[in-house]
Amino acid sequence: MAPSPDLIKRCQENVFSGIGISSEDAEGLFNLPEEDLGLLAKAANEITREINGDRVDVEQLNNIKKNACSEDCSFCSQSAFFDTGIGSWQLPPPEEVVGKAREAKQQGAESYCLVAAWREPPSGKDFDAVCDIIGQINRQVGINIECSLGFLTQRQAARLKELGVRRYNHNLETAKSKFAEICTTHTYQDRVDTLNTARNAGLEICTGGIIGLGETRGQRLELALELAALYPEEVTINILVPIPGTPLELQTPLEKSEVVRMFSVVRFLLPESVIKISGGRETQLDDSGEELLRSGANGIITSGYLTMGGNRPEDDMRMIKKIGLEA
Repeated sequence: MAPSPDLIKRCQENVFSGIGISSEDAEGLFNLPEEDLGLLAKAANEITREINGDRVDVEQLNNIKKNACSEDCSFCSQSAFFDTGIGSWQLPPPEEVVGKAREAKQQGAESYCLVAAWREPPSGKDFDAVCDIIGQINRQVGINIECSLGFLTQRQAARLKELGVRRYNHNLETAKSKFAEICTTHTYQDRVDTLNTARNAGLEICTGGIIGLGETRGQRLELALELAALYPEEVTINILVPIPGTPLELQTPLEKSEVVRMFSVVRFLLPESVIKISGGRETQLDDSGEELLRSGANGIITSGYLTMGGNRPEDDMRMIKKIGLEA
């Protein structure tokens, strides 16, 4: 294999020329010696800045239906299969969600994602209620709306598109070869099919996964290549926060170097996508993601996640400004 600096330089030049990198190149980058990770991160940052500029995509979430999900994803505190002691709620009144969307925009968020702990949106009144909320946010707030509502039918996807939803999130979660160890109530292909349904309806897609589930480095590379094959407009990468009561509550945290590898190589594979640091950055990293924003990432989720809090938006805006970027 070529010396690390030569491999990094050649891969970067191929990205800038539009050729892109091969799976063999990605494997080489993923397995660089520890001492060369700084060069890899620097090159990924240069790709980000050259193609995407200095802007950081800031997003806030709203968990509009919490807990008692029918799926057994082993990392998830909202699964009905595990006793994690978290509270639950059904769809809140529209005015409450609209108010939080307005607050998110005032705090600097570029996008606002409605998330529901469903296998799929129930037909009838619940899906209609979500659609009504989306309409009210559009009329009263004016912020990019994203949704993460589980598996979709083509009709549901088309309706979201008609309502002006910009992007649909449905994570692959982990590599295909790991998936059956993480979830048994649906398949990896079910997730791919939903992303294709959303795209066929004209929605942009957001997908990603969670690293630190006990997967190998090779499986993280596998996930990165699977994401690249879908070419999503946005990639969201979470770092596992082990939740008491779930099967992964005692999982050993990933080394930060492995996190940097993932973000950097995904940037080489997807030079134009938003690559977002998602759950776990505040608790599993010692800098809330500063280094990753200089290693290929160009997006964050602020204010909190589905069942846990996050950084205050003003602190995240301060962090972005501190490292010379814009929100």
